[in-house]
Amino acid sequence: MPNDVRTGPETVPDTTAALREGIEAIVRADHGDPFAVLGMHRDGDDAPVEVRAFLPGADAVTVIDRATGQPAGEMERVHGDGFFRAVLTDRREPFRYRLRVTYPLATLEFEDAYRFGPVLGELDIHLLAEGTHLKTYERMGAHPREVDGVPGVAFAVWAPNARRVSVVGDFCDWDGRRLPMRKRVEAGVWEIFVPHAEPGQRYKFEIRGPEGNLLPLKADPYAFRSEMRPQTASVVHGLQAHDWTDGDWMQQRAQLHAREAPMSVYEVHLGSWARVPEEDNRFLTYDELAERLVPYVRDLGFTHIELLPVTEHPFDGSWGYQPIGLYAPTSRHGSPEDFKRFVDTCHRAGIGVILDWVPGHFPTDQHGLGLFDGTHLYEHADPRQGFHMDWNTLIYNFGRREVQNFLLGNALFWLDQYHLDGLRVDAVASMLYLDYSRKEGEWIPNRFGGRENLESIAFLKRMNELAYGNHPGVTTVAEESTAWPGVSRPVYLGGLGFGYKWNMGWMHDTLDYMSKDPIHRRYHHHELTFGLLYQYSENFVLPLSHDEVVHGKGSLINKMPGDEWQKFANLRAYYGFMFTHPGKKLLFMGGEFAQWREWNDAASLDWHLLIEPQHKGIRDLIRDLNSLYRDETALHELDCEPGGFEWIEANDSDNSVLAFLRKGRDPEHVFVVVCNFTPVPRDGYRVGISLPGHYAERLNTDDVKYGGSGVGNPNGYTCEDTSWHGRPHSLNLILPPLGTVVLERRG
Repeated sequence: MPNDVRTGPETVPDTTAALREGIEAIVRADHGDPFAVLGMHRDGDDAPVEVRAFLPGADAVTVIDRATGQPAGEMERVHGDGFFRAVLTDRREPFRYRLRVTYPLATLEFEDAYRFGPVLGELDIHLLAEGTHLKTYERMGAHPREVDGVPGVAFAVWAPNARRVSVVGDFCDWDGRRLPMRKRVEAGVWEIFVPHAEPGQRYKFEIRGPEGNLLPLKADPYAFRSEMRPQTASVVHGLQAHDWTDGDWMQQRAQLHAREAPMSVYEVHLGSWARVPEEDNRFLTYDELAERLVPYVRDLGFTHIELLPVTEHPFDGSWGYQPIGLYAPTSRHGSPEDFKRFVDTCHRAGIGVILDWVPGHFPTDQHGLGLFDGTHLYEHADPRQGFHMDWNTLIYNFGRREVQNFLLGNALFWLDQYHLDGLRVDAVASMLYLDYSRKEGEWIPNRFGGRENLESIAFLKRMNELAYGNHPGVTTVAEESTAWPGVSRPVYLGGLGFGYKWNMGWMHDTLDYMSKDPIHRRYHHHELTFGLLYQYSENFVLPLSHDEVVHGKGSLINKMPGDEWQKFANLRAYYGFMFTHPGKKLLFMGGEFAQWREWNDAASLDWHLLIEPQHKGIRDLIRDLNSLYRDETALHELDCEPGGFEWIEANDSDNSVLAFLRKGRDPEHVFVVVCNFTPVPRDGYRVGISLPGHYAERLNTDDVKYGGSGVGNPNGYTCEDTSWHGRPHSLNLILPPLGTVVLERRG
């Protein structure tokens, strides 16, 4: 070692003051522009080429001419912590080089990350700064690529207020001093190309905040793959191509998602639909789910699977609704390619896939987005705007164009890269109102003094415009529980632009009614009819979702009153009412076979119940209801238009009976639906009919094959010329106890 070299942060000799200062900052891992110090440099046209490298732990370093493979010069240690410098006096032109580094136990030769130019192009930087880069995921994050014939990984992360950002990972011994990144000040993005980094390696970002404080290591917001929890590192993956085989589905899905088409959704939590108890209760893989879940859903006749969020999340008990890796399908079930195969399998089976998507808030885990660069970057600084008290989460700052761009790009990412058929947006009500779940003084009004979140509203509208505009045939669904107008109306007509809205009011009213003892139902009769007063204000989905079978609410079957027989009969009658009521359908897993216990996200569904006839009967009923709903246009074609429904009897509260018509565009093809919500069979119950003819019983929830008593009209009924309900004809029916009967006019 030369005599004039110090072994600590003392002054570096034989350099300019600026360079000495730069070297000290690099060694301290506190330099905001490392490319100004490291790599190859030349002070002027006639100056020699100089190479600088910071290699902690190295004993000696040689610069290798990449073209010849020969040494171009030995590097001198100019700082005891491992900063090396070589002034190549015989070189006047920059050249491609490698570094040959001698460590105590080995000699390695590798490319220097600081000889490569910028990762992002000028157009990318412009669009990122403008907040209009619709495919940010193609540039941000970690992307394996080849630069100048060298394989490696390009990293980019948005952290505009950071003093220094380094990528750390398996490729640099997680040492934040080794790979500080270049800052593109125009967009606040830090970038670097790391030679010979490769897919499968773990990484995070080490960030020094604006005050110089070192933050907890941050996961990549754009990571396409993450470690299996409880580990939290991002994993280099890239946008890997998939050989899709769903061309037929993609061509026809626009017709399948039209308002006139049937939509019956099976809502699934992949982590608890089924597990493998004999293998430490492990999750099913995406491939195993493709083999087991897809045929099951197809057999039952559902048109879609809706997945509780599969975006990466650290806590199982959040069910995915507190995601950190918005661009990564959860590693609990396998790789991104495995998830693509799952979606492909669904499509080949004629089943659409909808993802529960959470743009409204994110968790406070220290490796996540909160205080990402030491400032409130993704979230509002004021907790009255930026903290969600119900869920102890942070709220995105939708007024910041870069945050909107991050989320808009994410919506398009899932539709593009994974061929998903729709997004069901979670907790929309919490996004629309500034005072959502807040008391007076706990929220900040908008610029007009109102409680509407104007930035969030603009975001939702833009998201829907982009989703439908860039991916024709997809659908979006809002979980929105208030009377906000026009949720499912196009943006150009003043709406939010969603395709559908969950009808939370219908769900709560009807479940409240069904939970009542039949003797008291006469006093709550219009809880079943009230929904028709606003049914056509939106395009509605009727949801019996996961939220209704957790947190002590009990399962659907246990909400039903009476003894065991009555519980099953009530549930069958309710399902009959739901599937014949206007609106698309959604049923959470386990409800299709009347699981007794409420949902537990840590265990499989109780599949053993299907050996019992009553549970099997419920599942057979769901299969037949789906088949009837899908096959008969009168039951779905005008789900979202008033012409598809007509009351026959809405006011018979004394008998707890409802009767109504379902119609399609063919005025001669109608269905009569009669529901009896008491345990009393009713012989000779007359129902008025306008169209004469024979009415065949297409479905009876009291059929013995479903576990019922078999009361009904198996041979159908030819209407009589007896006027009733203000109609010229009528049917004299037998109504089963706690049953729904569906009759079709056969002319």
